[in-house]
Amino acid sequence: MSTSHSGLLRWISPLVLLVLWQLASGSGLLPPEKLSSPLTVLEAGVEVAGTGELGEAFAVSVTRVLIGFTIGASAGLVLGIIAGLSRWGNLLVDPPVQMLRTLPFLGLIPLFILWFGIGEAPKIVLVALGVAFPLYLNVHSGIRTVDDQLVEATTALGYTRAERLWHVVLPSAVPQTLVGLRQSLGIAWLSLIVGEQVNADAGLGYLINNAREFLRTDVIVVGLIVYAALGLATDALVRLLEGRALRWRGI
Repeated sequence: MSTSHSGLLRWISPLVLLVLWQLASGSGLLPPEKLSSPLTVLEAGVEVAGTGELGEAFAVSVTRVLIGFTIGASAGLVLGIIAGLSRWGNLLVDPPVQMLRTLPFLGLIPLFILWFGIGEAPKIVLVALGVAFPLYLNVHSGIRTVDDQLVEATTALGYTRAERLWHVVLPSAVPQTLVGLRQSLGIAWLSLIVGEQVNADAGLGYLINNAREFLRTDVIVVGLIVYAALGLATDALVRLLEGRALRWRGI
């Protein structure tokens, strides 16, 4: 079976589920106050997009993720490199990071509200925390698991420490780092969904919460679809980057 054929066949089950969902809604088995039909969700999507409400919420949520991701990724990368490259860095940085990462960071929301108020800060900090730990772990692991034979070979060839780092250690850590990047982005959106459910006055979470007040399950589903689409889009972006960065490995 060709790849294109196989790709088309993968759409069969989602389409069947959509048809069944529409039939269940049309027959009254699934009342709209519980879950609106796919056609109603589509109409709601057009409605909120037309009023500009969806675009405004989209921009606010994406901005929060971008800021939180930048802060969290910077912290995860820097700490991972320090702990991965240096014995003292590993001794000093790794223990507190390992302790902190075991905390259920979503449970820190009440503390974040006490520390940072109910504005943008707690949402951004939540995203940053969600991003930092998986990236740190993968960068640290990628550096620590570099093939010893490669390091010995470069030493025998007379590479300096800086050359060994630049030509062997960091490139060898790239695959693991990209895995961490994909995990971080997934957790970033999850953190945002949770953060925007608490005291948000703008963004996709606010749109969903507002819709809940008026029992608009169609708008709620629209918001969830946008969240999912953003997660898929960012994951596809990293996979594209992964394909280009690891072309030398034949991936």
